[in-house]
Amino acid sequence: TNSINDALSSSYLVPFESYRVPLVDLEEATNNFDHKFLIGAGVFGKVYKGVLRDGTKVALKRRQPESSQGIEEFETEIETLSFCRHPHLVSLIGFCDERNEMILIYKYMENGNLKRHLYGSDLPSMSWEQRLEICIGAARGLHFLHTRAVIHRDVKSINILLDENFVAKITDFGISKKGTELDQTHLSTVVKGTFGYLDPEYFIKGRLTEKSDVYSFGVVLFEVLCARSAIVQSLPREMVNLAEWAVESHNNGQLEQIVDPNIADKIRPESLRKFGETAVKCLALSSEDRPSMGDVLWKLEYA
Repeated sequence: TNSINDALSSSYLVPFESYRVPLVDLEEATNNFDHKFLIGAGVFGKVYKGVLRDGTKVALKRRQPESSQGIEEFETEIETLSFCRHPHLVSLIGFCDERNEMILIYKYMENGNLKRHLYGSDLPSMSWEQRLEICIGAARGLHFLHTRAVIHRDVKSINILLDENFVAKITDFGISKKGTELDQTHLSTVVKGTFGYLDPEYFIKGRLTEKSDVYSFGVVLFEVLCARSAIVQSLPREMVNLAEWAVESHNNGQLEQIVDPNIADKIRPESLRKFGETAVKCLALSSEDRPSMGDVLWKLEYA
């Protein structure tokens, strides 16, 4: 066959055989990948919503032939999600690698990504309690990954999905790294991630640790609190980078002035103080000064 099984050093996916789904089932689920089923696009490719024969709603991530991500990201995603199952990680239902396709199949998340509920859409504003609960869920998912020696490497609000009950699920493991693949110094030749969320220590020195995810999560915490993007080029210079602006505001005792006006008068001052302190600690420039995800989770649960 000219299936990418050949390229997939066919032995590689043998342990995951039970996850393989025939292409014909996916074509049927999406009416031959009809454009009207398209719900998003990313570096890897396009994302379609579909319904399998048994009624399961799914999201299909289909690789675009011209994508810069390929076989390696595809395998990493399958491997990570099949051995890391957790209520706060997206559920991988299966994959398809027939006829040179690379398609990943996930349980469909009814409420899309966290980012669209915070800014840039006309969705209703979320309450502070709802936001805090989502942050706690995402922290649980990341903490679990770290206990399995997996570093996500691309934590951001668009990679936190919400199910029908607004339960947070971490997604997009294509560039994640397993601790065992990293040598003791954790030096990484190619820095991967998203501008605005990147751990400065990892960016400058190439040192990748779990604390790189902690930094990115700190940016997400401020996105949630301020309802704005990690980088906004159109703002005055000191406000362009959310992490820098938020830390500066916090250190000047002006945290309440940067809170999303929709929730500003609904957060208890003590809750805001704990949340702000936790987010600022995550954004420490040196990884040694940042808390572990376990510490972050504990602090958020008491915010």
